[in-house]
Amino acid sequence: MPDTAPKPEEPDPGYAQEDWDEVSDNPKLTEADLAALRPAREVPEVFKLLPKRGRGRPRRADAKVNFTMRIDPALLDAYRATGDGWQVRMHEILAGGLEPSAARRGAETADVAARRGIGRRAPKGSKAHA
Repeated sequence: MPDTAPKPEEPDPGYAQEDWDEVSDNPKLTEADLAALRPAREVPEVFKLLPKRGRGRPRRADAKVNFTMRIDPALLDAYRATGDGWQVRMHEILAGGLEPSAARRGAETADVAARRGIGRRAPKGSKAHA
């Protein structure tokens, strides 16, 4: 449930923008200054000092993956009706259907898991299905 309580007012910091402008270490740039600026990539001695990082959030080793699954709409509605966190509850129930050792083998490929019979149901009419 979202928080609807009134937020306290921010206290007056006691200084104005003019105060910041007066003590600023950065002089105003002229049009000539702006025209002379170059990207850091074009200045190797500056560029090599910049931190190197990829785009976006760093990847986690145990990151979850997206997939699409077709299920009965009534089943989905039933999970959603349980309220916030329904996806987590669905995940826990799905994970609970695995053998404990299968949960630790998350890095194995699907074909290896299939050969071991993980996640497969017994055919209808078999003794294991009953």
